[in-house]
Amino acid sequence: MDYFKKLQNILDTAIKEKASDVHLSVGHQPNLRVSGQLFPLTKEANLTQDDTEGLAKELMTEEQFKRFLEEKEVDFSYNFENKARFRTNIFFQKGSISCAMRLIDTKIRTIEELNLPPILHQFLSAPQGFFLMAGPAGHGKSTTLAAMVDEINHTRAEHIITIEDPIEYLFKSDKSIIDQREVYQDTLSFAKALRSTFREDPDVIMVGEMRDPETMATAITAAETGHLVLATLHTNSASQTIHRIVDSFSAAQQAQIRAQLSGSLIAVVSQRLIPRIKGGLIPALEIMVNNPAVGNLIRENKVHEIPLTIETSSDIGMISLSRYLSNLVRAKEVELEVAQSFSLDPKEVKALAKR
Repeated sequence: MDYFKKLQNILDTAIKEKASDVHLSVGHQPNLRVSGQLFPLTKEANLTQDDTEGLAKELMTEEQFKRFLEEKEVDFSYNFENKARFRTNIFFQKGSISCAMRLIDTKIRTIEELNLPPILHQFLSAPQGFFLMAGPAGHGKSTTLAAMVDEINHTRAEHIITIEDPIEYLFKSDKSIIDQREVYQDTLSFAKALRSTFREDPDVIMVGEMRDPETMATAITAAETGHLVLATLHTNSASQTIHRIVDSFSAAQQAQIRAQLSGSLIAVVSQRLIPRIKGGLIPALEIMVNNPAVGNLIRENKVHEIPLTIETSSDIGMISLSRYLSNLVRAKEVELEVAQSFSLDPKEVKALAKR
């Protein structure tokens, strides 16, 4: 079996069909995710254990394969013939090898091209502070952050350091200098790389994922000491994001972390990608801006009151996810039932959409 040729055919099809993901698993045909739905490649046979192992070996370097066997899973980015890049995770299941690949655009799109609201430009103008991009896995957090970093790159002379696992979008330095560091390849961990930035004279730091309290604490300190820090977190809402950060620390540290967050936070944006009536996906956001009211709620541990503050602060650009979804329904961008399925409060979406 020519696994290189087989891999070429699968990935070429993924690009042609504008897939977001490719799945290779024993006993199944290769599957593509297109506009949120999984579709099998019907011309391909079901994959065997030998097939998935052969395809995985085509994707990995010797060093990556060695790490995969030791750790039982591995993350890396794969450059496919300069046509596209894939963020790739290879893992074991029931003793067999499986593979999930996320297609990364070679072109970094702008905030406008991604149908994101103009307030994101405003967050980038802050000379320092902490901006958090939240949302479930696979809903475009990295793509939004890439658009924001690239806007700084094209408009200001800054030193930007990104810490990623793996590197997804490849930036081309324009007015800024951009150094991209990949965990395992260029650094041993997010926390170690983030600590090192204090000696690397950055203006802007992008943290691909905040996985542990040490990374979170260092990111908050960096935001307090003159840096603009952009980071992602796998959470469902702004208030849950604050809870996740604070709850990562011991009870003795939590008051200090709340005080630091209340002072350094710029905004939390939580994002979903919603299937559009006319095809493709459109983002829906919850936007929380850290104004004095929000800062007080964080400091006083009244985070449960944040949703009400978001709902009553539309004049400064805050918006709840339910209201954003209902606006998309009224604009005939998404179906009501689809919008409700992505909401934390489906009844509220329906009520707002009918107003």
